[in-house]
Amino acid sequence: MSFKLLEGMQLGVAAAATQIEGGNKQNSWYELYLKGRIKDGSDPSIATKHYELYADDAQLMRDMGIKHYRMGIEWARLEPEQGVFDEQAFLHYRSELLLLKELGIEPLVTIHHFTNPLWFERMGAFENHSSVDIFLNFVKKVVEAFGGLVSEYITINEPNVYAAFGLFFGMWPPGKKSMKATFRVLNNMCECHIKAYALIHALRERMGFADTKVSYAHHMRVFAPKNPQNIWHRICTPILHRIFQSSVSKAFLTGKACFPLRSVKGEKGLFCDFHAVNYYSRTAVTGFGDEFMENVPVNDLGWEIYPPGIAGNAQELYKLAPLPIYITENGTCDNEDTFRCRYLYEHIKALCETGLPVERYYHWCFTDNFEWLDGFSARFGIVHVDFSTQERTIKRSGAFYKKMIGEHGVTQEMYEEYCRVAYKTNGA
Repeated sequence: MSFKLLEGMQLGVAAAATQIEGGNKQNSWYELYLKGRIKDGSDPSIATKHYELYADDAQLMRDMGIKHYRMGIEWARLEPEQGVFDEQAFLHYRSELLLLKELGIEPLVTIHHFTNPLWFERMGAFENHSSVDIFLNFVKKVVEAFGGLVSEYITINEPNVYAAFGLFFGMWPPGKKSMKATFRVLNNMCECHIKAYALIHALRERMGFADTKVSYAHHMRVFAPKNPQNIWHRICTPILHRIFQSSVSKAFLTGKACFPLRSVKGEKGLFCDFHAVNYYSRTAVTGFGDEFMENVPVNDLGWEIYPPGIAGNAQELYKLAPLPIYITENGTCDNEDTFRCRYLYEHIKALCETGLPVERYYHWCFTDNFEWLDGFSARFGIVHVDFSTQERTIKRSGAFYKKMIGEHGVTQEMYEEYCRVAYKTNGA
């Protein structure tokens, strides 16, 4: 039952600005909250008050042995009006980055993670092709401001999820239901990523830095027919995989057309320095929705727990290009922290058994946070947050993760102590 991490593999944690920082009311998710769309009424302008408490959180990371942190920045805070930048907000992020470096924690900075400034949302955001130049202008400002403090960037987090939930299902901002708009957004985001990749490299090269690494974070799933005997389920499975996943994989990596995405004019090459994989679950295909298998292990949101999928998706990307692999998100909603240790063990072990060059694993997430439409009701953290007092407490899974970092793997004793628990299953 014991295993060692792959040579050079490091364990870290991840977070997104809107989900933890608080203190900003000029973004698209606060607007959604005002419309009463958050399940438990949680206020993202409070979140975990990380913007105020970042020093405490950083110290807690160091105490847990964490040396890699995927963090986000709030665009609405940094550019509250188009072309108008808040220099104090940039200084704040520089202070946070400096502290992380002093504590021996390396940042991986995500530039866009689902949330838009209201002025950008009002103009159509990524549905408007002018978004490309606007986004690149923001990227330029960010990279110049952070300078040598950040060498690794994620340009855009989960463009397929952003487009699907916001413009196909209409559940997230801007709340549209349009296939045409969905693909328009994906195409514009693809151009944003590819041009930002080149821009970040060029800017940092001019600053004298040769250690730049850039990618986008790709939400990946396993797609399988819910009923293998059902011909419609079998037909829809590869179609859904292509529309949601493989077309994005190829277009964002290469800039080449992969229906339904078009090519990015004038761009050739590879536009990722590493593959960034966000993985959570498996989709049971019955059509073009998102369903789950029956009589399988599930988390507190009803998502199937399917560890082999993390390895399969890493292999899927590696076949496209033999690049290093970062798992930029993987975690589970376990509100009582009963099975998270087993979940961590099984997913990380599955990665280590692939033999692929998996260099990073960022657990989603560090602290409990504002989990989008589910608000504070869905806890993904290895650190518990009392949202009434903002007190942080390391969970049992956090203690396990700390030991895993210290041991560079899992011993038999650790497995016996933390991982011998049963998952709950969904019903037939």
